Amino acid sequence: MIPQTFDYSAPQTLQEALALLENGERKILAGGMSLIPLMKLRLAQPAEVVDLGRVPGLNTITESDGIVHIGAMATHHAVETSPIIRAHCPLLAETAGQIGDVQVRNMGTMGGSIAHADPAADYPAALVALEARIHLVSAHSDRTVGAADFFQDAFVTSIEPGEIVLDIEVPVEESNEGSRYEKFPHPASGFAVVGVAARVRKSGDRITMARIAVTGMGTHAFRDHAAEQLLENGASIAEAAAVVGASEQPNADLFASADYRRHLARIHAARALAAAVSRAS
Repeated sequence: MIPQTFDYSAPQTLQEALALLENGERKILAGGMSLIPLMKLRLAQPAEVVDLGRVPGLNTITESDGIVHIGAMATHHAVETSPIIRAHCPLLAETAGQIGDVQVRNMGTMGGSIAHADPAADYPAALVALEARIHLVSAHSDRTVGAADFFQDAFVTSIEPGEIVLDIEVPVEESNEGSRYEKFPHPASGFAVVGVAARVRKSGDRITMARIAVTGMGTHAFRDHAAEQLLENGASIAEAAAVVGASEQPNADLFASADYRRHLARIHAARALAAAVSRAS
């Protein structure tokens, strides 16, 4: 299909890009893995597309003071293979490696993916489990939002008009932590029918901290606090996994019913937790 006629801008600086976004029906083009298909289907009909590909410095990955900073234009492949992320946030590298296929990972960007906020996307579960923060900027504002508050509904985030994702701030995982992302991929799209990110910290044989985040099950990624508390209070992995999603109303479609998604969430939570515990020192 052919998109509706639109204007195209390729700003050379961040300030120029933010100035363009102040007014009018403009859409940001990052990797194009979400926007271009929507435009071809005419589900998105922006008057102008603002391409961030020529803005310098938006794809850097650095670490300082215990925080990994990932530029919004970093590709999934860059996130998957970055030595910094592999060393300090292995859960995120593992998650990026399960996104789409090689072509998608080479073109798609982390910032574009989370701004699109597909309810079946992989990053949201990992970012919520990692308690990451999203750095948002506009021509007149600069703020950060916790990942749990950033993802609000299906394709809905806390991004305000005129704002873009500048980078993602992820706390360095501690040496006694273990983590794992497990998902059941849709056979056609590769999106998560259900995906679970688990992160645990141990002291001896006891789990002192647990984070369990689920994607694909509801309208947006969520943490299951009830299951986390069970683990932190001495329950077994099986006992904690058995309550995952109990308070959620799962999505249902032709591929997977609500009950099946809840079942998948619990199976993959058990697998992710078992792997995370085995990796924790």
